Amino acid sequence: MNTEQAIQSFRDDYAALRAEIGKVIVGHESIVEGTLTALFAGGHVLLEGVPGLGKTLLVRTLSEVLDLSFNRIQFTPDLMPADILGTNIVMETAGGRREFQFQHGPIFAHLILADEINRATPKTQSALLEAMQEHQVTAGGQLRRLNEPFFVMATQNPIDQEGTYPLPEAQLDRFFFKILVGYPSGDELTEVLNRTTTGVQAAVKKVLQRERLLELMRLVRDVPVASHVKNYAVRLVLATHPRTDTAAPIATQYLRFGSSPRGAQTLILAAKVRALVDGRFNVSFDDIEACVAPALRHRLILNFEAEAEGVTTDHILGQILRDVPRDVQAVNV
Repeated sequence: MNTEQAIQSFRDDYAALRAEIGKVIVGHESIVEGTLTALFAGGHVLLEGVPGLGKTLLVRTLSEVLDLSFNRIQFTPDLMPADILGTNIVMETAGGRREFQFQHGPIFAHLILADEINRATPKTQSALLEAMQEHQVTAGGQLRRLNEPFFVMATQNPIDQEGTYPLPEAQLDRFFFKILVGYPSGDELTEVLNRTTTGVQAAVKKVLQRERLLELMRLVRDVPVASHVKNYAVRLVLATHPRTDTAAPIATQYLRFGSSPRGAQTLILAAKVRALVDGRFNVSFDDIEACVAPALRHRLILNFEAEAEGVTTDHILGQILRDVPRDVQAVNV
């Protein structure tokens, strides 16, 4: 298969996946596209929005259209790490002997829905750190590999903070995208009512096999990025580091810490997916810019002045995009 055929095949599979999800999810085009972008790039997604906006439904629908194993974990304050990873239990053999056997937890699936992830204690949240980064868990005294591909789709409610435990920066950094889920429009809400208050129920079918998804994920990695475009992504990330020579003025004013190197990795991978969806085998400046907000918004730490003035990371990133030019000579990194 040549390059043009590979690109067209990617677009066809992406469109088929998007169409099936659209049978259930009304509107939210940017949220669905962001989730699929992270999926093809091999990253995890954090969906943030008030209750009832379809965050859980989106992940459930995604599990139905992909030929992948799926587990849902409802995070609560009394959830323990063993409830996620698994534990050793005593089993009696046919000969009457007793021995320990490892009982796999729900983390051993391709697609994990971590529902209301900020309701679990930090001890339980940390059980996901190794799994999300290394695709493995250490449990029962042994290292166990997770199924490939492995994705964590987490949800959290930004307004109900009672009985919640904010995710630490180290865990937030392991999410490829943080996607904000907003309210539907009037027309979209009407369509939601038409679909959910009648006897009609949408049926979706599986459109992407595991092996094919892995193949498409490898194709994403093969998309070339010109040095000047890659340099633009580097300069955008460096501009978020306050009190440095490369910092944007707004970053020094309102940020305590800027993006980690994972932010730059995310920009490049997400831009590659966007290029393929657009039918190109090269990354453009527009691809990079379109991915800045979901890729970096959760990787910036605001200072007291920003919180007091109600300045958001999205506002800061918007100003950085205006401050950092596209066409300059390469910087030393």
